Amino acid sequence: MSARDLIVLGSASAVPTKTRNHNGYLLRWDGHGVLFDPGEGTQRQMARAGVSANDVTWICVTHFHGDHCLGVPGIVQRIARDGVEHPVDAAFPASGAPYWERLRHATAFRDTDVIRERPVSGERMPLDTGDAPFTLVARRLSHPVEAYGYRLEEPDGRTMLPAELAARGVRGPLIRRLQEEGRVTAPDGRTVTLDECSVPRPGQKVAFVMDTRLCDGVRELADGVDMLVIESTFLHEDAGLADEYGHLTAAQAGAVAAEAGVRLLVLTHFSERYPAEDGHRFADEASAVFAGDVTAVHDLDRIPMPARRLTRPERGQEGRHD
Repeated sequence: MSARDLIVLGSASAVPTKTRNHNGYLLRWDGHGVLFDPGEGTQRQMARAGVSANDVTWICVTHFHGDHCLGVPGIVQRIARDGVEHPVDAAFPASGAPYWERLRHATAFRDTDVIRERPVSGERMPLDTGDAPFTLVARRLSHPVEAYGYRLEEPDGRTMLPAELAARGVRGPLIRRLQEEGRVTAPDGRTVTLDECSVPRPGQKVAFVMDTRLCDGVRELADGVDMLVIESTFLHEDAGLADEYGHLTAAQAGAVAAEAGVRLLVLTHFSERYPAEDGHRFADEASAVFAGDVTAVHDLDRIPMPARRLTRPERGQEGRHD
């Protein structure tokens, strides 16, 4: 299986700093690459991270504030310059189509026809991912401009049990038939069912939540995910500013994760008002209300998906896995 991890290309909010670039997050998933919110400088950050335009199969823009989209021209033109041949789907709020058009054609260059526009609208919109090994849903958030979060889900499957297969004489091509048809006839004439030789395997899930106040959309996106990538622009001491400008605090992000049964909480989108040495305060604040794993990211971090669960846990046991 190919890598499943998050590469942090930038983690600043409105203003980049000496240590933090504008937003940019590449989620790698079994040979696909979902690039969320490419802010200014994303193309260079990709070079520093050792990833290329050929790694991108989706571009997902949450909203059209500059720190979330000013890198679109560079990414589009790099896709064209490098001769990327596979389709690249671009999701963005339909209400911001004029901004997308300006970014998409910001300068003169030899264009590409591989980019397929997927404008999103309404409260909740599934996106057509074709034969990709995941589904993708956009959900409306609460911000001064129209904004969406995204949720990626792997379909549930089953994990085959080699000992049970061997005990029933099921091997080679019979295993594939068992997976596809649900039952096969073993060499000794017995009927063997899929339930006898496998256990349920819940699909992995990731939510990407940027600029927003607390709202139903945040909770729906975060529900039961393995990894929640979420803005924590402010600390609790500045909760009033967070609400005024349509953002979250680290404490609010932690509370969302706790309520939703998240396994790994990834904090990002930090305001420049806090000095670099205060970065630990975001994780500390979230950890005060969330008992799971928390990381406050830095640029160029690589965060692997948590180990796969083999069974779906009961509520309150979300951290259990094999």
